[in-house]
Amino acid sequence: MARTKNVLLVGVGGQGTILTGKILSSGLVKAGFDVKMSEVHGMAQRGGSVSNQVRYGQKVYSPIISKGEADILIAYETMEALRWLEYLNPNGKVIVNDYQIPSAPILMGKQDYPVGVLDMLKEKANTSVVKAAEIAEELGNIKAMNIVLFGALVKGMQLMDIDWEQTIESNVNPKTVELNIKAFRAGLRAVNY
Repeated sequence: MARTKNVLLVGVGGQGTILTGKILSSGLVKAGFDVKMSEVHGMAQRGGSVSNQVRYGQKVYSPIISKGEADILIAYETMEALRWLEYLNPNGKVIVNDYQIPSAPILMGKQDYPVGVLDMLKEKANTSVVKAAEIAEELGNIKAMNIVLFGALVKGMQLMDIDWEQTIESNVNPKTVELNIKAFRAGLRAVNY
């Protein structure tokens, strides 16, 4: 029996982390995998941390990823990658968005945004940095950065044989399908594996 694969998506409320997890889960189910998903919103609507755990394989018994089990950690915000790094398995991959969203203590001047987060990540794990916000902005809407990162995730997990474009189309607002397909393709090109 093939080993269950574990995908951990993390970010800040409003970045589209939950939507991406739903698209991923939907495509994996259509491809015949058993899929379990767990999401934690926390204070998501107030810019708080969001995590989405997707586990897939032949048979999956639990939606929860324990520390040291994630095959891939995809972080929509730079500091969130560092916060969740202990969940990555020793051979896992990190895909991190080079994008900072200051937390409330940072905005209030009580803390500074950590310096050198990307360097710390690269020292501790196999890390690919994606400038998803810049790519999405070039495509016409920064909100598409979640789908740029989704493209990088699909490539990183070697899941290219699933019809992701149709899955994206059936999960996003019809007005944004063209933009999201372009964002997905850009994300595929953004990483080299």
